[in-house]
Amino acid sequence: LPLKAECSVIVARGQDGTCVNLPVQLNLHRDGILAVTEVYEGNVPLALAEHAVAATKSIAEGLQYVGVLCVEFFVLADDSLVVNEMAPRPHNSGHYSLNACDQSQFDLQVRTLAGLPLVQPRQHSPSIMLNLLGDLWVNDVTPPWDQVLALPGTHLQLYGKLKASKGRKMGHLNITGATVAEVRATASVAAKILGIAPF
Repeated sequence: LPLKAECSVIVARGQDGTCVNLPVQLNLHRDGILAVTEVYEGNVPLALAEHAVAATKSIAEGLQYVGVLCVEFFVLADDSLVVNEMAPRPHNSGHYSLNACDQSQFDLQVRTLAGLPLVQPRQHSPSIMLNLLGDLWVNDVTPPWDQVLALPGTHLQLYGKLKASKGRKMGHLNITGATVAEVRATASVAAKILGIAPF
């Protein structure tokens, strides 16, 4: 397929059929593993975003799904979409929502399972998430988190895994800020400090 990009949509569908969504996530994969997620207005064309959200809600409705569902899409050269994968759970590409939205994907999961009202989440800050893989622990040396956390708008989440290995998801770094330019600049510096390839 003539791939141009990859994106994903996270929806939460309640027992009463109410369905809400997080903004469309633009994803970069390296070696088949999610590396970077960018979420801000204009990360994908508006028509494509609307199409992706509608398709994801349609899938959730068709399955009569209850809970948080992520659908990953390939974006083709003509801006058409092909479903690549479905994850019936909170998803790696939605971790940015912990710091950039008034409700995270985990809040939405609790609401769906507890039968609580679903309200459309709002994103209050542009955000970029860097996936932290075991590759960053070179010779079992812990990355310089102090340098990363000295950058404005950085939020570090480590998963408590005791052994780092190549390709293993060890945590994520969310970057938020007032503007897309600010977030991109900070993410670029953080990636350089950590030895993550530019994006």
